[in-house]
Amino acid sequence: MNTAAAQFPYPWQRCKIIHLVRHGQAMHNVEGDKDRKALLSDHLFDAQLSPLGLQQVCKLRKDVHASGLLKKIDLVITSPLYRTMQTAVGVFGSESQADGGSNDNFSAVPGGLNCPQIMAVELCRDRLGQRPCDMRRRVSECQALFPCIDFTMASSLAALPKMDGEEDSMWNPDVRESEEEMAARMVLFMEWLWTRPEQHIVIVSHGIILQHILYVLGNDCHPTVRSALCKRFDNCELRPVVIVDKSLREADSPLCSPREVANLNVSRGEVKVSN
Repeated sequence: MNTAAAQFPYPWQRCKIIHLVRHGQAMHNVEGDKDRKALLSDHLFDAQLSPLGLQQVCKLRKDVHASGLLKKIDLVITSPLYRTMQTAVGVFGSESQADGGSNDNFSAVPGGLNCPQIMAVELCRDRLGQRPCDMRRRVSECQALFPCIDFTMASSLAALPKMDGEEDSMWNPDVRESEEEMAARMVLFMEWLWTRPEQHIVIVSHGIILQHILYVLGNDCHPTVRSALCKRFDNCELRPVVIVDKSLREADSPLCSPREVANLNVSRGEVKVSN
């Protein structure tokens, strides 16, 4: 290996470690594998985890605790759909929230002292439109089901959607979100992520969304690395990567405003697979 060409030093303040987690198997995954048309069924509205999905969450929770990873996490960001919130709380919530896997909601009580904050963010939810399984519940219902999750996320980015209304205004029953629209949404999401002060961040989301996040970050990777990095996620898979801000402006400079931090060129950020 050409060491000079392959290794570069970067200040830790310009790096983040993001842990990408796909939700456990959900009922729409089960039904969709049998018949893709089932995904248009109203009975799969905001699909919940399947029995297997609940088991997957319990296993990942044990792995996260055994590895010591939980102690390193500063923030957990989750899509506001039921299956991702179940996964986020079940894996990274307190013992009382997870309830040993016996609580199907994984949502018993507000978070414990030794658990990271869990925040719901609209931008990292599943592909929008047409399929009821990808439609969000009312905010008040989400808050009642998952009192340990913060649904009051505020941002300095005017274009960032907030969960400040009861109904799901992002979901359109007639139009499916395009690949280009999803990619643009992930660019905006990653711009917002760079404004966060935390360095170890978990993102609990959906397979196609996690892939698009990696597409955004992996633009300048070697094709072999990019192919391995952006491969399809399994249910309840955790994939950590290191992202580096390579812009010339220092993100932690007192002369750099939050808006300027948000405008960092994310597409040029270096991505490294973390062990």
